[in-house]
Amino acid sequence: MNRLILLLAILAIGLALLIINHESGQTFGINNDDFGRLVALGALATLLSAGILRSRGRLGEGLRQIFIWFLIALALVSVYVYRFELRSVGDRLLTGLMPGRAMVITDSEGQQEVVLQRRLDGHFAADARINGHDVSMLVDTGASSVALTYEDAERIGLDPANLSYTVTVMTANGRALAAPVILSDIAIGPIERRNIRAMVAAEGRLDRSLLGMSFISTLDFLQMRADELRLRD
Repeated sequence: MNRLILLLAILAIGLALLIINHESGQTFGINNDDFGRLVALGALATLLSAGILRSRGRLGEGLRQIFIWFLIALALVSVYVYRFELRSVGDRLLTGLMPGRAMVITDSEGQQEVVLQRRLDGHFAADARINGHDVSMLVDTGASSVALTYEDAERIGLDPANLSYTVTVMTANGRALAAPVILSDIAIGPIERRNIRAMVAAEGRLDRSLLGMSFISTLDFLQMRADELRLRD
């Protein structure tokens, strides 16, 4: 049991140090990849010595224990080595289960893209952050500007009751009056824009806030691939 605790302690401490020093790229002056190999070798050395000491005439049992703990050590090291790939897989699963959740990927050129999944109704949704508040929106390239419902405008700190509804817009419910505003900050994942032109629809005239062209036109590109919508800053 003491040897088991020692083995797990080596792996736990090694992985913790690698995670803490991920940004710097070094642990105790050693490259993180080399330090990870060193931790793995230390764990394996502990494993082999423990198996040899435990066997004492029971070679088959000792080898079986060594093999089991070797697999455990290999699994833990593999989780660290492939941590970015595993995180990407996790993000894709969450994005598929929760359409609107922005998944951020890095392409072969090192550029980040935000990927949105198509909903069952055929629309693309985006969980935006406006003026520090979360707002669920539909992506609408047919809308000339970002359009907020009356309720969402209240949620992000605007005062829709005192706005001037002087602009006529077309919505799914027909013609409606809207008030022009400027959003100080709007972000989709890591893509952030400031001072974006938007409209606030009169109360009851818009069912869902829209991510329109006043935001989309600032992107490098917007591309649809099957059931994915990709946005690049």
